[in-house]
Amino acid sequence: MDLGLTDRTYIVTGATRGLGFATARELVADGANVVISGRTEESAAKAAAALGERAVGVAADNADAQTPDRLVAAARERFGRLDGMLISVGGPPPGSALENTDEQWRAAFESVFLGAVRLARTAAAELAEGGVIAFVLSGSVHEPIGGLTISNGLRPGLAGFAKSLADELGPRGIRVLGVLPGRIATDRMTQLDALSGDPEGSRARNSAAVPLGRYGEPEEYGRVAAFLLSPAASYVSGVMVPVDGGARHGF
Repeated sequence: MDLGLTDRTYIVTGATRGLGFATARELVADGANVVISGRTEESAAKAAAALGERAVGVAADNADAQTPDRLVAAARERFGRLDGMLISVGGPPPGSALENTDEQWRAAFESVFLGAVRLARTAAAELAEGGVIAFVLSGSVHEPIGGLTISNGLRPGLAGFAKSLADELGPRGIRVLGVLPGRIATDRMTQLDALSGDPEGSRARNSAAVPLGRYGEPEEYGRVAAFLLSPAASYVSGVMVPVDGGARHGF
């Protein structure tokens, strides 16, 4: 199936590795252009080089209020258009409700929540009919994940914001949605398994709880995200789409 991605341009934040990079790779493979952001010039440039001439890397921090304008400007200057944005941010620090500090909450709110809101508002002002804004969230939108209290607090709020934005932008023909990765084999998941003190045991237990019996691969997530960003998904909006091997059975 032709996804209709040829020569379209997307901004993918936090895309120097993991789920963001996997999505950018699938977009480029189907003919799209991407502006990817990372925390350092070196990481952004290295990731963009790996993707080829259809990619440009920008060093940017989602917590910086100037980041959205800089990323949109890069898309306009390099590729002459903007068709969508995938807002992916690094996971906030692990910890329990009683352990996480005020400073950890503030830093995570600036980056994970407010940074994502700023990016979405800026994209909304730039996109025309047919545009799309997607948020990388997690299963904590529906059920809390043990040891990730800050994420459990912020991700559901972003899901609510995304649904409100979908209602507001729908009349302009702009779609808004969330993508909910489950247990995907990224560096982040390796870190979380290691926190248990028994990484192999943790992965085995978590895999057993997934109906497909395994962790997903980043490219499996990336293909779903690329589809949802594409014109082929032109009637999908206002929803949270799980990519979790069947771990969540309801809506």
